[in-house]
Amino acid sequence: MPVPATEGVHRRDLLRDRVYASLRDAIVDGTLAPGERLRDPDLEAWLGVSRTPIREALQRLERVGLVVTRPGRSTTVAPVDSAATRHAQQVAAGLQELAVRLAVPRLTGEDVTGMRRANARFAAALAAGDTDAALAADDDFHAVALRASGNPLIRTHFEQVSPLLRRVERRRFASRAGQGSVEQHERVAAACAAGDVEAAARAVRENWHSLEEA
Repeated sequence: MPVPATEGVHRRDLLRDRVYASLRDAIVDGTLAPGERLRDPDLEAWLGVSRTPIREALQRLERVGLVVTRPGRSTTVAPVDSAATRHAQQVAAGLQELAVRLAVPRLTGEDVTGMRRANARFAAALAAGDTDAALAADDDFHAVALRASGNPLIRTHFEQVSPLLRRVERRRFASRAGQGSVEQHERVAAACAAGDVEAAARAVRENWHSLEEA
């Protein structure tokens, strides 16, 4: 098989992903506040990259609802839109429920242990007031079912809607309301361990709909 002439494709993809993640995280944690104007020169100086990966990242962020672009005028951080967030939450809940339904018959004991370890880290992070660690542990918990479902399209679509929920998750995990997720996670893990598809699906649905409280 002849090697394509294009070079460095993966390095460029990695750079785009890093720029996207940096901008996404800065919006989610409030470093870049709603309504703040995003100017290319400022972002280039901050991120230390050229305009091209920045524009690509901003386009991705617009697609997931975190920035608003007015062609030829400005790009700003999107406000927290309750309707858009609710729509994303409904889709995320449906995708996670589907993932769990597919995953339960395929889960191993090691998978369930992984869920419980992630939930233990999640609980510890909440107790320590470490919201970033709580978000990471929550991701690890839900990633088990996404991976075990065997359907990569579920993960792909979930990753498209989850950034919009990040600001709400951060708010929930920074408050006492986040403690409720620890118990919800344990109900999911217990149902998975018992092989009870319906109970696991119900528990994960309740967990995602609890974001409405935030």
